[in-house]
Amino acid sequence: MRRFALLLSLVLVVPLFVLAQEASVPEIAFDSVPNLLKLPPDLYLGEAAGVAVNSKGDIFVFTRSGHTRLFEFDPSGKFMREIGQDLYGFSFAHVVRIDKNDNIWAVDEGANMVIEFNPEGRVITLYGRKPEAVEGGGPRAPGAPPPPPPPPDFATFQERLFNRPTDVAWDAEGNSYISDGYGNSRVVKYDKNGDWVTEWGKRGSEPGEFYHPHTIATDAKGNVYVGDRENHRIQVFDGNGKFLKAFTNIGAPWAICITPGPHQVLYTSDSNKGRIYKMDLNGNILGAFGKPGKQLKEFGWVHEIACPSENTLFAAELLNWRVQKLTLHPSH
Repeated sequence: MRRFALLLSLVLVVPLFVLAQEASVPEIAFDSVPNLLKLPPDLYLGEAAGVAVNSKGDIFVFTRSGHTRLFEFDPSGKFMREIGQDLYGFSFAHVVRIDKNDNIWAVDEGANMVIEFNPEGRVITLYGRKPEAVEGGGPRAPGAPPPPPPPPDFATFQERLFNRPTDVAWDAEGNSYISDGYGNSRVVKYDKNGDWVTEWGKRGSEPGEFYHPHTIATDAKGNVYVGDRENHRIQVFDGNGKFLKAFTNIGAPWAICITPGPHQVLYTSDSNKGRIYKMDLNGNILGAFGKPGKQLKEFGWVHEIACPSENTLFAAELLNWRVQKLTLHPSH
């Protein structure tokens, strides 16, 4: 009976503790720009999986429409162009990111590829490889010998292929960090020339392990922040994969964005709850805003956040097929 009473008290107290934590978080006032994106009459967005902003303020949207498409808009939201129309590596959009040189990186979960475009929209570097259409063909004939194992060099190549990658970030030296992703549950590091450096992580819930590394970002010191969505935490590593700390107070991190320096803050979306949290880089919650819904200033599964400044955000939503531009008004 005493044990039952203890368990009952824990069941009651833990939700109350979580609610108390949420109640203590300052609510950030914000506005959303109505009718942000001006699309041509014959063009539509599907699920807005990704959004990014370059140094000119141009807005890039990676969308799951009739097929995956990448659009560019000017800062006022006027449609400018489509990038990579009918590209072989476009299959199922996940996110789009812009690096310090205004190169455009499209992470395609379906093609198992990360594709880098230059600012003019031409492909310059490829990571991963799209599965061949003939892979997984008919069954082997009865009695046929099994295929020979691949040679060691090719086996290494196969181990380095992605399995539903999700995001990409960079450090000051130009190294790339790719969260890979739904299937491999790891982070892969490449150098500035696109050469493989290292990987870390596997499926699990211990420090340094991942369930779904769904989003990734870096700070000015080169630390790597990985949104481990189904484990309900953000894990922080140095650039070589050494585990540093974890934040477990923000629900399920679908999207992470870190603002430019010198004073950096982190935004993360718990899209299950329709909430976006503002944090310092030590994991302290500075404020939160948003709720689920379909109206302006409400959110339907924020899948990516772009944060060109501390008080200007862009949120790409899956359920509402839109991008919102948000202006925050935090109280000091």
